[in-house]
Parts: sequence; C-alpha cells; structure tokens
Amino acid sequence: MAVKKHPVLRLIEQGEGLHLDFKFEVSDAPKFARSLVAFANTDGGTLLIGVKDNGKIAGIRSEEEFYMIQNAAMRYCTPEVSFQTKEWQIQGKKVLEVIIPKPVPAQTGGNLIPYKAPDKNGKPKAFIRIDDENMLVSGVQMKIWQKQKNRKEVRFSNSSEEKTLLACLKENEQLSLSDLKRNCGLSSFKTEKLLADFVILGLVKMETTAGGDFFSLENVPELI
Repeated sequence: MAVKKHPVLRLIEQGEGLHLDFKFEVSDAPKFARSLVAFANTDGGTLLIGVKDNGKIAGIRSEEEFYMIQNAAMRYCTPEVSFQTKEWQIQGKKVLEVIIPKPVPAQTGGNLIPYKAPDKNGKPKAFIRIDDENMLVSGVQMKIWQKQKNRKEVRFSNSSEEKTLLACLKENEQLSLSDLKRNCGLSSFKTEKLLADFVILGLVKMETTAGGDFFSLENVPELI
C-alpha cells in the first residue's frame, strides 16, 4: 500500500508561484504584509513559514511567528487581511502554513480590494501576485477596482479620445501601457482612465506581467 506524502511536501513540490510562497522566517512585518496583500488582491494563496527558497525545510524558530504574522496583517495591511493557519510537524521540525482566501469581487458583494501595505519607503501601496513575485499594482488596475467598487456605470461614448486610443490598439496586435501613453498623444491619466473603461466594457484585454501591463483589442466597436 502506497504511503501518502506529507501535505507540506506536496506543496513544496509545486514550487513557488502564483498561489504559493516559501518564507524562511517572519522577521520584517511590513515586507510580510506585502505578501499578504499581494495574495489577497490576486487569487488567494499559501505561505509556508519555515521553508527556504530552495524548498528545504528549516522549521520555524520561535513560537512568536504566529503573532508576528498577526501583527503584519492587523497593523500593516489596510484593510486587515484575514488568514488561517495550520501547524505541521515534519522531519522533526514545525512548519506554519498561512492560507489567504480568494478575494470577493466588488460586483458580487466584495468591497475590500485593494488591500494595501507599506512599500520600501513606508507608503501604503497595493500589490498583486505575478508568477512568484509581489508587484505594485498599475494605475489602470487601480482605476478598474475603483470603478467596480463604486459600481459606477461605464459607457462607450464614441468621443475623439476614445477613438484615438482604440485606433492605436487597432494598428497593433498588443501594446504596453508606456507605448500607448507615448503614441496616442493623450495624458497619462486619461489613457489609464479610458483603458480601465475599455477593460470593464470588454473592448480591451489587459495582460499583467512582471514587465508591466499589455493591452490588445477584444471587440472593435463598429464606429471605429
């Protein structure tokens, strides 16, 4: 009869990624808070405390780890990020599993996103999880969240600015945010606002990568 593999080992085998991160220890509460909000703003996930980046089990070194996590969530996350924990004994060591639930979209009743945590300069910023990294949220994504949170109706009005931006996208298979700001002749704020509207309307697809946001047409209005 096959022996079941320990749950922690199964997680470690997955490797760090969109839904999983390894932490040797919790020694920097603001930095740990960035991990909490990144998962909370994206798709939820799991942090394994007491596991090195290479997947080697080191074990937590202090019973204070849980309280340090709690402090990071309560003091440095705005709003507070909820989480659950599990303690595991493996290879004679204790590993703490921290589980952050998936966010609830604003349009279905959720209203907490975006969660924020201090950046390296101590300023509250929103982070998301991209692959195995925590990244700052772009201005476009922030505007999308704000519109969804406020349940503000978004309409296509066929204005000259809307047509200019869509024409830029129509001429290219995919463009970065910086390319659009540079090529379309619109202000940075206006470009981000219109892109947010177009993404919500389903006219434009946004792909967020470690290298930034990229945009492509999904549906072209007949008037363009």
